[in-house]
Amino acid sequence: MEFQNKKIVVVGLGKSGMAARNLLVRHGARVTLYDGNQNMDVSGLKERVYLGNFDKAEFAEMDLAVFSPGVPLTIPLAHFFKEHHIPVIGEVELAYLFDRGMVVGITGTNGKTTTTTLVGEIARAYFKNVFVVGNIGTPYTEAAENSSEDSVTVAEISSFQLETIDKFKPHISVILNITPDHLDRHGNMEEYRKAKLAILKNQSKNNVCICNYEDVFLRSLEAKSYGNESEINTRMRYFSSKRKLSSGIYLDSGGNMVIAETNQAVCNVSECRLLGIHNYEDYMAAILIGMELKIPLSVIRDAVIAFKGVEHRIEFVRDWCGINFYNDSKATNTDAAIKGLQAMNRKTILIGGGFDKEADFTDWILSFQGRIKSLILLGETKFKIYDTAKKCGFHEVTIVASLKDAVRKASESARAGEAVLLSPACASWDMFASYEQRGNKFKQYVNDLE
Repeated sequence: MEFQNKKIVVVGLGKSGMAARNLLVRHGARVTLYDGNQNMDVSGLKERVYLGNFDKAEFAEMDLAVFSPGVPLTIPLAHFFKEHHIPVIGEVELAYLFDRGMVVGITGTNGKTTTTTLVGEIARAYFKNVFVVGNIGTPYTEAAENSSEDSVTVAEISSFQLETIDKFKPHISVILNITPDHLDRHGNMEEYRKAKLAILKNQSKNNVCICNYEDVFLRSLEAKSYGNESEINTRMRYFSSKRKLSSGIYLDSGGNMVIAETNQAVCNVSECRLLGIHNYEDYMAAILIGMELKIPLSVIRDAVIAFKGVEHRIEFVRDWCGINFYNDSKATNTDAAIKGLQAMNRKTILIGGGFDKEADFTDWILSFQGRIKSLILLGETKFKIYDTAKKCGFHEVTIVASLKDAVRKASESARAGEAVLLSPACASWDMFASYEQRGNKFKQYVNDLE
């Protein structure tokens, strides 16, 4: 697509929106900016900026609209563009138009950041030109121009970003799992699944999609179709943490990650630094990706064994008076939070609650199963979770006003040999700008304990 002198509006002026704006400006587009936040400080921007309201006559003349992932396609402006037949794409789609190398697209409800980071480490151990981008923190549009025919881009991609793709076609797509999340945005599970599956809609038989065999819905994709009209044209490969597969990779009873076709063990879980089935699944997905990139198994194995994990995902913070504190702020939904609990090997005081994404917390509460000594709640969902806990027969619940209060309360009630885990099962947006800020504040409060 040629951008020189094209009239393009960027909608949403966060990190990815501004990265998209910078890319478009560098390629000669006539950029207009829009954000729904009327109080945003835009004093440093040279372009025409609209906050809240917009000029209908001017916007009707746009050649293209680029939406940031945080902006839903249900806002009036999106309907306006649709009525005026103005194409709407996202930041990922825009970046892809500039990418000249191999692209790995990784999505799923949970495990995206861990898998993307690990694949980046594996790729960097073998290739010279590797970019790790997307929902992981670095906007794709910041790196795409630097790609080359021999580069590898590893992109963590959310369902929000997949809503606005058109030509995006990763050489390797990955769907780690699909469990309830972001239903406040997508409305129901059918629409959420549809958004996730968009990652493979443009793939052909020369591409591959790697999926979790233990996700019943993803397993059904072996039939090469989903829904009544959509067919899957790509090659499917699976990993499994519970059963032996005839192809792909699986975890055997001895903890070995075994390549099914050759019966070769890549490594044993005892050699790895991360614990828990969810991490073993992420390892296996990364191994399959490495194999599809034609990276030698010895290089893949070394990178897997050396991998230390990512910040804010069951991250050890401190041993204070014999109490271990863990930061799992990245557990922004119940499925991720359940996996965090399952990784705990001692009695745990759990800190949870946050922004309400219309989730049901019943399964999370039922997963406590003797692991959780008490639950400390804060944020927008605190009363909703409190009521659910009572209905499930769990009564050791305390409500606090702030995260600092939660850390103080946990430190007072915990005993040596126990653990304190921040694993909110909710997004952070009611009290914090991001799960990273929430996790960093938690670590600050823990390290401030005398």
